[in-house]
Parts: sequence; C-alpha cells; structure tokens
Amino acid sequence: MDSQAVRSAMVERLRALGGMDSAVLESMQRVPRHLFLEPGLAAQAYLDNALPIGHGQTISKPSVVARAASVLLQALGGRPARVLEIGTGCGYQAAVLAGVADEVYSIERIRALHELARRNLRALRLPNLRLLLGDGMLGAPGGAPFDAVISAAAGEQAPPAWLEQLRPGGVLLAPLGQPQRLTAMRKLGGGRVESWSVEDARFVPLKSGVL
Repeated sequence: MDSQAVRSAMVERLRALGGMDSAVLESMQRVPRHLFLEPGLAAQAYLDNALPIGHGQTISKPSVVARAASVLLQALGGRPARVLEIGTGCGYQAAVLAGVADEVYSIERIRALHELARRNLRALRLPNLRLLLGDGMLGAPGGAPFDAVISAAAGEQAPPAWLEQLRPGGVLLAPLGQPQRLTAMRKLGGGRVESWSVEDARFVPLKSGVL
C-alpha cells in the first residue's frame, strides 16, 4: 500500500466536503490510519467507513474525526492548549488531535483498548499525548482545566465533570440525546453554558467504570 498517496486522496475527499479546518486536514495527512487497524482491514483504512477495533467498539469514519476536530478549532478560534478526549479506542483520533493541540489527554475505560492504543501510537512518538486508563465520565481532573473536551461515546447528557474541567470559554463536543446529535457546548461565566447542534451522530454508548 502506498499509504501516502491513498491518505492524500482521503484528505482531498474530506476537503471537498467543505467546512474542514486546514490544520485538521494536515494532521490527518500525517497520521497513518492503517496502522490503527487489524491487517485484514488495512485496505479499507482510507475509505470513509467506521471499522471494528474489538470489544464492541469502532474507529470513527475519517469524515467524523475531521468534522469534530474542525468544529472544536473553529469554535475556539485557533489551536487549543489542552484537550481531553473521552474514549481513546485504538488511538487514531488522539493522534489527529495531537497534531492540532499543544497537549492531549485521552482516557479509555477498557484496559485492552488502552493497551492497544499504546502499541499503535508507540511508533508515532507523540510527546504531547498522554494516555490514561480510567472512567471517562469522571474526566481527568489532574489535567484540568481543558480548552476542549471531545467525547467518542454518546450519552443522554454531558457528565457534570466534563463541564467542570473546562476553562471559561472552553468548548465541549459530544454526541448527546436520542436520537443522537453531535452537540457543542461553550462554558460561559456564572455557571452558564451555550450549546448548539452540529449534525446527526451515531456513536457507541457512554458507559461508566473500568474494564
């Protein structure tokens, strides 16, 4: 596989969709998505598909990763200093986010996936990415405050810890409600929050605890 060429083609397809942040597309150009998949699925790595990664979880479509990261950067008006990702999965989105933020904390509740992500990411040597094993619903208080929180799992509402760990002016992006909608929330002063709907979504359910 000429991964550079097929990755470039994927990025151009994403660019053609419109609304994608150029820094996000540049990061996706650098991250080899096929390394985050089982060898038997590598041929599908640069198609716009969600694919299984085991334990009932999936790697999100490239268009979903690009759109979510773009919404964050555009809402923040530039490069975030610190981002919290809920649901590391295989580590692909964490790698993309590490290319557009100064520091990324990514938390995963399934130990086997946490270890998988560590193996997948080792070769990329991303010094600004920290992988955590824990209950994502509790966030990562040791890294707070965050400029942005992004969730790869859907709940009825955002757990209070996520908003608490955002800095004032920070943005939370998560699939919420039933049916799911990708929803952005900005933390304002005085405990106020403004929110807006981005698009329809289809993510795995948000769960608590560590496995």
